[in-house]
Amino acid sequence: MRHTQQLKRLLARRAAVTIPGAANALFARVIEDQGFEAVYVTGAGIANMSLGVPDLGLTTLPEVASQVAAMADAVALPLIVDADTGFGNAVNMVRTIRTLERAGAAGIQIEDQVFPKKCGHFAGKTVIPPDEMVQKIKAAVDSRRDQDLQIIARTDAAAVEGIEAAIARAHAFIEAGADATFVEAPTTLADLARIPAELPSPQIANIVFGGRTPDPGRERLAEMGFSAVLYANAALQAALRACNDVLGALKRDGSLAAVADRLASFEERQRAVAKDVWDGHEARYRTAT
Repeated sequence: MRHTQQLKRLLARRAAVTIPGAANALFARVIEDQGFEAVYVTGAGIANMSLGVPDLGLTTLPEVASQVAAMADAVALPLIVDADTGFGNAVNMVRTIRTLERAGAAGIQIEDQVFPKKCGHFAGKTVIPPDEMVQKIKAAVDSRRDQDLQIIARTDAAAVEGIEAAIARAHAFIEAGADATFVEAPTTLADLARIPAELPSPQIANIVFGGRTPDPGRERLAEMGFSAVLYANAALQAALRACNDVLGALKRDGSLAAVADRLASFEERQRAVAKDVWDGHEARYRTAT
């Protein structure tokens, strides 16, 4: 089964499947090793980890596509790719979809913020007119080569125009051909519950640790009717805390002795990158002496 078909079936289950985010291929491998069913390629994570900048629309299509291609090579899971605003207007959307589909995306998420966009849990967001976003969705749908490639339309209007306007936008996006929608940053459980109750297509919830949306847990989100729950940057936040703790101890002590239990072993590190597989390639293709 193609990854696009796998993702389509996953979303159709409406079981609030937990999908962690990865900013690079190593994190994607850990997600696969832990037994998750899909990977969310996080735009914020790529900005933070690859460029060392905040999620303010500073990444480009080639930078995202490069990470998608690396993850597609590294894991056998469907990838949902955060494509921000599509990196431009409806015409740019054509190239964005084709590029990310070719790189290995099974689903592509696009949003209705004004470019340059901001993290969905930042203040000061603005959104484009609904009709403009509808045209971008139509361009995305028309541009995919695999009709099972999931076009996920996100709206950030809840923080700008209120939850009623956000749900109305999501209805329009579904009518335009989006396979799933994603109402970003509802701030109450009541608003969160309204989203899958009032919208007919699969719905995505996004739980940001320290962000605006409450986390009632996977079981409750499944009861609400969500299809998938993103934890886009949990791995990044965990890695950042561990990196600060370990390097802080190294600077203080001149040794890793005090934080040895915080480090993966050399063997764990090699297993995480499938060194045994590459050893097999080396043995197979070694020239005779």
